[in-house]
Order: sequence, then structure tokens, then C-alpha cells
Amino acid sequence: MEQEFELIAKTFMGLEQVLAQELTQLGANNVQIGRRMVSFTGNKELMYRANFQLHTAIRILKPIAHFKASSADDMYEEVKKLDWDKYIEKGKTFSVDSVVYSEDFRNSRFVTYKVKDAIVDWFREKTGERPNISVTNPDIRLNIHIAENNATLSLDSSGESLHRRGYRQETVEAPLNEVLAAGMILMSGWKGDCDFIDPMCGSGTLAVEAALIARNINPGVFRKEFAFEKWPDFDQELFDEIYNDDSQEREFTHHIYGYDVDMKAVNTAAMNVKAAGLTKDVTIAQADFKNFTQPAEKSIIITNPPYGERISTPNLLNTYKMIGERLKNAFKGNEAWVLSYREECFQAIGLKPSIKIPVYNGSLECEFRKYVMFDGKMKDFRSEGGVVKTEAEKKEMAKKHRFKKNREFKERLEHEEENEEGDIRTFTFHKPKFANDEHHDGRHFDRYKGNRFGKDEERFSRDGKRGGKKFDKGGRRGKKFGKADFSDED
Repeated sequence: MEQEFELIAKTFMGLEQVLAQELTQLGANNVQIGRRMVSFTGNKELMYRANFQLHTAIRILKPIAHFKASSADDMYEEVKKLDWDKYIEKGKTFSVDSVVYSEDFRNSRFVTYKVKDAIVDWFREKTGERPNISVTNPDIRLNIHIAENNATLSLDSSGESLHRRGYRQETVEAPLNEVLAAGMILMSGWKGDCDFIDPMCGSGTLAVEAALIARNINPGVFRKEFAFEKWPDFDQELFDEIYNDDSQEREFTHHIYGYDVDMKAVNTAAMNVKAAGLTKDVTIAQADFKNFTQPAEKSIIITNPPYGERISTPNLLNTYKMIGERLKNAFKGNEAWVLSYREECFQAIGLKPSIKIPVYNGSLECEFRKYVMFDGKMKDFRSEGGVVKTEAEKKEMAKKHRFKKNREFKERLEHEEENEEGDIRTFTFHKPKFANDEHHDGRHFDRYKGNRFGKDEERFSRDGKRGGKKFDKGGRRGKKFGKADFSDED
């Protein structure tokens, strides 16, 4: 049996518990929750699966050395001790990313340079040649993490951040990060057992991630490549077997709806849904939340309204007041989850949440709040067996708000580039044209008349996947997407 080794999955602050649950379900051993990370052990297959199947991981690191370093010279000597030809083959390029929380090392770039120098000098002394460094598309990616004088040097098995699924064609201002969106859905407990509605859907991230979770589709299926595919010990046959296995996918008997008042956002969301091949499960349409009416079927709302930070509305508090009014009067018997940043916005909703979960959206310290909507008095609702707050939610609410007590840490996060996943990104819009879709009939809105969207396309990367075929690197995941550009790095 293949020997297990240490692995680290990075994530957003607030999603550690959800990620740990995903890893446990995946078969990881020795799962331990840290700050913005979860450590675990597994073999090569589990490392491949973690990259390919986890919804809430940003990247998967494989530590190759732990050491103490109180100075640049200490770090240089420790890095130089490693047998680097095991990791970087002749002619291959490499890069180094640094994450530093230390009084001894205040400049992460300086740490990066010292690690690179040590590796280059090792090769010069051993072979007389130096490897090339590539920032944009290296063959081998390394990560050095320093907390005070404790250093961990790792191979980055992911490459581009795992939130870059590969289905996003275009975006809107301040898009919701895919990993955070998936984490929000998993925290809600929804797994496709009722209709899903995002009435302020933006670029459609929550809708697409909900469909992936409902259908149990691996989020890595859209990606062009992973960093581990360039490692010397890459097992092509093993990864093809993982990639081609869709036996765990399931049918979704309910439906997902994404609405937005902005037609530009509607076009963008519809394009992303179509690129993911999910129009059978997801309907995108233009509609204003203020016209929302009671759904005929049991549903859940999960939404990310404007905060007034990166995007806003003409009257932000009135928007939140409207959200509360619609939930109270047009969503009875259902649950709603709202992610927001400002306490005054939550107060404007005017409803009592059953749980408040602190999460970071980029560098913004937010809360994800659950609202249980019932008709009549709470006493009657409970007497009929209704549950406002589960035992797990009671325990969560009893915890101290860990972010409020760590303002100094928050300030450091705000100034660190590695915590900027998902912040503002600018894109050029290209309005698409779509065919008709049979699912949307304006059922959630009383004054909606609008375009209907296509239903006939297949998920682009799945056709070749059916039937257990193997694929080469150029064709395994189908065509590459157009102009989508993701400038943020973790």
C-alpha cells in the first residue's frame, strides 16, 4: 500500500470546518483544523482527488521540509540542505510564493529571493547549471510559509487557485469567489433537496456552485490543468481514472433560479451557466427582488447582496429593508441565508437570525446569517415541530466571535496579498444571445416578462469524459475559454 504523507489544504477564514468535513468524506486521515487551512495525510490518489473534488479548498500543498529559521542565512542553509533534483528536473522552471507572519522576516519578497537563491546555488554546485525561474507559468511551484521562526516549505500541487474553476466566461463588479460560494451552500446544509433561489445573483456564482453540489459534479472537471501534472512522479493513468469517474454524480429533481435586476449581470450569469453545461438545472432571468412572490415549491434562498464597499445601490439600507420585507411576506415556510458586511445592513432586514457565521470575503470581515421564515407566532411554529435553531447551530452561536477579538490579525490580513482572493476584478462585457429555456415561467415574480435562456447544450467537457476514455493534456478538458482573466492570487 502506498505510504501516506502530509498535506495542507488552504481555504478562507471561516470555511475551515466545512473543508475538514469535505476532507473526511474524501477519506483523508489525521484531519486537523488550523487558521485558514486544514492539515491531513493521504497518498498520491488522495492528493489528486483533493485538487479535483474539493469545493472549499483554495490550494493543496505538499510539505517537503519543516525547519526553524531566525534569519535569512538560517533559511538559506536549511533550503539548501534538500535534495532538489528529486523535485526539479533538468530543464524545468520553478517559482516560489511566500506567506510570512514573522517579526524576523517582514518582507515576503525577500524571503522569496532567499529561497530561490538557495535552490539555484544548490544546482550550480551539483550540476554546474542553474534552473530557470518562471513567474507566469512555472513547471514546479513552491510555497514557503513562515510563522515567527517556524518555516514550512511545500510543493504547490494545485497551480492556479482552485477557485478558478474554469467555467467563468465573464464577470460583474466584485464577483463572489467560487470557493466562498460553495462554502456558503455547504454551511447551509442544502444538498439539492429543494429548489434553490438567488434573487441577486450577479455573475451566477452561487447558482453554478449550487448545481455542482446538487449534481455532485467535481468542481475540477472544468480546469485546464493542475500543477501536479508537471511533477516528475505524475501518474497519468491514475489521474485519468479519477477524472473519468463520474459514478458519484446524481440526478437533481428540483431546480435552481438566479435573478438580477441588472441585465448585464443576467447576460453574464447566463453565459457562465451555459459554459458549465448546467442550463437544464439552472434558470437565469432578469427580475427585481422587490417583486418576488411566494414560491409554489419548498425553496431555500442563499444570496450575497451589495455591501456598500465594493459595489452599492442608490439606497443601500432601503435595499436591505426590502429584502427583509420580501422574506417575511413572500418566503414563509422556508429558510434564507444572507451574506453581508455591515451590521446596519443586517439591522435594516428587521428579522432575527437563527445563526450568525463569521466568514471573510476577501479582506472584508462578513457574517453569513440564517433566517427561518414561518407564518404566525414562534410559539405555534415550535409546537408544530418547527425548528428555528438546531443543536449544532446553538453551539455555534454560543462561541465567541473569534474575528472581533483579533483586530490586529485582521489588519494584517487586509495588507497581505495572499488574502485577496476574489477581490475587485475588471472585465470587458460581451453580451451573448441565448435560445429559449422551458424552465422559467416567472413563477417567483408577479411582474416579470423577459428573455428565456437555452436548454440544449451539453456540459462542454463531459462529452469526452463519458465511456471512460482517456485524454491527452491538450484535449482532456475540451476547449479553452475565451477572455476570462483572473488577476488575484492567494
